[in-house]
Amino acid sequence: MGNSGSRVPALLRKTHVPDFEWKIHDFLALVETKATSVISGPFDNSGYKWCLEVSPMHKKFGGGTPYVALNLMICGYPLKQASYNFDFYNVYSKKECLIPLQELLKSSTFLVDDSCVFGVEILKIDVSTPEKLMIAGLFEKKPTTVQNLFVQKKGFIKGTYTWTMNNFPESEFVRSTTFEVGGHKWYIGMYPRGHKCSTDCLSLFLCLDASNELPLESWSVAEMSLSIQDQKNGKHFTRTTGLLVFTKDWGWPDFIPLNKFKDPSGGYLVELNCVVKADFTIVGSSNDG
Repeated sequence: MGNSGSRVPALLRKTHVPDFEWKIHDFLALVETKATSVISGPFDNSGYKWCLEVSPMHKKFGGGTPYVALNLMICGYPLKQASYNFDFYNVYSKKECLIPLQELLKSSTFLVDDSCVFGVEILKIDVSTPEKLMIAGLFEKKPTTVQNLFVQKKGFIKGTYTWTMNNFPESEFVRSTTFEVGGHKWYIGMYPRGHKCSTDCLSLFLCLDASNELPLESWSVAEMSLSIQDQKNGKHFTRTTGLLVFTKDWGWPDFIPLNKFKDPSGGYLVELNCVVKADFTIVGSSNDG
């Protein structure tokens, strides 16, 4: 995966047609947000939904020269680090550091009119069954899926919402009331006993209301955090995303271990009272190309 040019891996040289192409406009504005990463909207390939993550300032081994790095992921499963081989619990590829950030910014071929294009080509899928059998799949090529991402230079839209539950439920799924930010309707969704993909954890998501899911021409690009408030000690439990193209919902199947959430000393659940907070910033938009 990568954008075209002599430095990229051989799989995506100009002789290959990518399955997914992502054009990031206003690339310098993306860098100036200081976002650790930005995740594309999903694209379909061979019965799976995939997303591409671009990290504009990734540093190898935590230090040194910042690189532009790519990460391929399968959407809708618990996200844990893995290799290029994917299975149900390992849905990330390893990060590929394609080019030093400063070299890209000075380039007249990688960066054209402040826009940079990244691509993914999937050549084969190996599926591991629970019985450890391996099914190798070659598939028919389809037209390239194209998305565009636009980053605002200013005028970001900020939103916050606090959801107070006075009688914490033990049902499979609960949701907050709907609230509006940036002209769109949102809600917080929770699986008190854990999503089907979680492991003994409470699951938490920020969701677009079904009556207001964004059409392809108006996806929001946002950074968001969800937190469960510590009502005793003020040490809130918070998880934060990088930038992402928000098409329906996003969150964490394994948000917080249930034993930690229910520990009386933690202050997250006090006399069946729980307080959840969402904070997010809309920094741009995305569309289907």
